[in-house]
Amino acid sequence: MYLFIARRLFFAVLLLLAVSLVTYLLFSVLPVDPAALTCGKNCKPDLIAANRVRLGYDKPVLEQYWLFLKGIFVGRDYGMGQAAFSCPAPSLGYSFSQHQCVTTLIGKTFPVTAYLSLGAFVLWMLIGIGSGAVAALNKGKWQDRLANAFTAVGVSLPTFYVGLLVLFSVVIWLGILPFPHYASPFEDPIAFFQAMILPWLTLAVLSAASYTRLTRNGMLEAMNEDFVRLGVAKGLKRSVILRKYVLRSALVPIVTIAGLDFAALLGGAIITESVFTLPGMGKLSIRAVVESDLPVLVGTTMVAAVFIVLANVLVDILYGVLDPRVRTK
Repeated sequence: MYLFIARRLFFAVLLLLAVSLVTYLLFSVLPVDPAALTCGKNCKPDLIAANRVRLGYDKPVLEQYWLFLKGIFVGRDYGMGQAAFSCPAPSLGYSFSQHQCVTTLIGKTFPVTAYLSLGAFVLWMLIGIGSGAVAALNKGKWQDRLANAFTAVGVSLPTFYVGLLVLFSVVIWLGILPFPHYASPFEDPIAFFQAMILPWLTLAVLSAASYTRLTRNGMLEAMNEDFVRLGVAKGLKRSVILRKYVLRSALVPIVTIAGLDFAALLGGAIITESVFTLPGMGKLSIRAVVESDLPVLVGTTMVAAVFIVLANVLVDILYGVLDPRVRTK
C-alpha cells in the first residue's frame, strides 16, 4: 500500500510540473504586453521599459518560468535599489493592477471559496447519496419516481439560473434572509451563515442530482451481483449487506466524481460567487480577466490545477482502500 501511494505521489509531482509549464507558456504567448498594463492608459515608453525590467518581463520565457518556479519555493525579488520589493515563498508572482503579491490575494480569497466548497460538498453528498439509496431501495415506488424527477430537474438547470431564482425568492420576494453580505465566521457567525446558506443550497441541489442517479444505479447493479445473493443465502442481515457490500460497491464511481467536483469548487466557484457577491477566488479570477492581470490568472489557474491533481491522487488512494485489486495493478 505504501509503494502504491508513493508511486501515485511521484506521478502527481511530474504532472504538476507539466501543468505549470504549459500554463505559464500558454499565458506568455498571449498578444498582450504585461508591462504596458502596469501603469494604466497613460504609460510612457520609458516607464513601460522600466516596469518590464522591474517585473522580469525582459527575460526569455523559459527563464521567466524558471524564476516563477523558483519563487514557489524560495520567494522572489523584484526591482533594484530603493524600489525593490519581494514576495515571500510560496510566490506565484506580483499583481501589477492590484499592487500585491498573488499569493497574498489568493490567501485573502481562498478561505471564502473553501467555506463555500466544504459546506456545499457535505450537503450534496448527504442529499445525493441519501436520496439515491432511498430510490434504489424503493424501486418503482413514489420515492423512486420523485428521485428521478429531482435528478431530471437538477441536471437541466444552470447554476446562475438557480442562484438568481433562489436569491429572488428567499431574499427579495419572501424576505426570509437579508441580502448576502459575507463576514468571517470568526467575527460574525450569524452573518456568515446567512451569506453562505443560499450558495450552499444552490450548489448542493444541482450537484446532488447527478449523485442521486449514480447512487441509485450503482446500488441496483450491486444488488444483482452474485456476492450479494451469496450473502443473502448465508443469512446475513439486510442492513449488513446494504451497508458493507452494496453501498461500498456503489461508492467506487462516486468517489471519482466527488473528488474532481470538490477540487473544481476549491479552484473557484466563479458563477456562484458572482451571483451571491462572495469575495472568493472566483471573483478574483473574473477581476483578473477584466483587468488582464496575467500573474493573477496564472496563479489562480495553478491553484485550481493543484487541487485537481491532488484530488486525483486521493481518488486513486481511496480506490485502493475500497477495492484492494487496484493496488496490484
